[in-house]
Amino acid sequence: MRLNTLKPAPGAKRARLRVGRGASAGQGKTCGRGVKGQRARKGGYHKVGFEGGQMPIQRRLPKVGFRSKLAATRAEVRLSELAKLEPGVIDLAALKKAGVVAAGVERAKVVLSGKLDKAVTLKGVAVTRGARAAIEGAGGTVEA
Repeated sequence: MRLNTLKPAPGAKRARLRVGRGASAGQGKTCGRGVKGQRARKGGYHKVGFEGGQMPIQRRLPKVGFRSKLAATRAEVRLSELAKLEPGVIDLAALKKAGVVAAGVERAKVVLSGKLDKAVTLKGVAVTRGARAAIEGAGGTVEA
C-alpha cells in the first residue's frame, strides 16, 4: 500500500446536494423547505429550547437543590482508611499523599466508621466524638 493509492471506500463520499437548480435536480422551487412558514424563510429559525412562545420546559420544571462549592474543599475520613496508613503522625498532607483525600481538600474530619487497631497521632485534622474515643482506645492521640 502506498500513500498515492489511498482513497475513501466506495460510497463513503457523497456529492453535496445542490438545491434550487431546477425540477429535474429533485430540489427545485422550494428547495426542500416546504411551503411558507418560519422554516421556509431565510434566517427564519429560533434559538435552542424555544417553543413558539409557549413557556419552555426548562422554565416549567421546578429547580431543586444546589451543588455546594465548599463541599469540594472538605472531606470525611473513615477510621478504616486510617488503619491502612502507616502508624505515626497523620496530618492533612499525609492524607493527601496516601490518596485518602483529594488534592484540593483544605479540611478533613475523621468519622467513626470501621475499626482502628494501631496507635496513630492525628495533627490538624478534625475528629468526631466517637472517632476520638476509638483513636484514644487504640492508644493514639488527637492534637489540635
